[in-house]
Amino acid sequence: MLNADQTEATGDPLGSSGLASRLYDDLTRAILAGTLAPGEKLSEPAIARSFGASRAPVREAIRRLQERGLVTYAVNQGARVAQPSAAEFLALLDVREAMEGMAARLAATHMEMSEVAALEALVAGHRGEIERNPLGAYLQDDPETDFHRRIARGSGNPILADLLCEQFYPRLRLCRRLHRTVQGRGREAWKEHLRITEAIGQRDGELAEILMRRHIRAARAALQTALAAE
Repeated sequence: MLNADQTEATGDPLGSSGLASRLYDDLTRAILAGTLAPGEKLSEPAIARSFGASRAPVREAIRRLQERGLVTYAVNQGARVAQPSAAEFLALLDVREAMEGMAARLAATHMEMSEVAALEALVAGHRGEIERNPLGAYLQDDPETDFHRRIARGSGNPILADLLCEQFYPRLRLCRRLHRTVQGRGREAWKEHLRITEAIGQRDGELAEILMRRHIRAARAALQTALAAE
């Protein structure tokens, strides 16, 4: 949490840029962790008091959250933490199939050998998690150990990587928190990650894209199964 003294130390006494970014990061973490619950109202005065900031950077942080789909705004209701519907989740997965398919194809060409080796080690390291809980979910909440983020960043396309990592994945994480997964899907997802990694290691961009698209379609089908069960 920041205070007024830290704001001054940044060299931005108005707190309009640096502080707004820090507020955005802190609020994003709170939303994705569930500390700020879906549908909860975001009070600018309360957040400003909590962070020891003026309302201008708070307003800017909330605006950015709204742009990322983590916050909604309605007249006479103000800003609230988003409550993504099942239909929105399914729509996100449709878009994700195309974007991540492209990322996998590009990664097969642009990833350095050291990056491929790190990806292989990452997926191999997840084996233990799956074996400990074969019927459980396969969630990767740590951005540094997220398979899909690694591929997006390894695509060599900074625009695609920014769209996926900074704008798309936070919305997906919020959706995942609100909609349960199918039992046993985690093990299948891990196997799919393994095959995608092998295709990237073989520099087969076409196969990597096909496998990634199948992977996302399988996730979408699993969600539909879970929704039907509800």
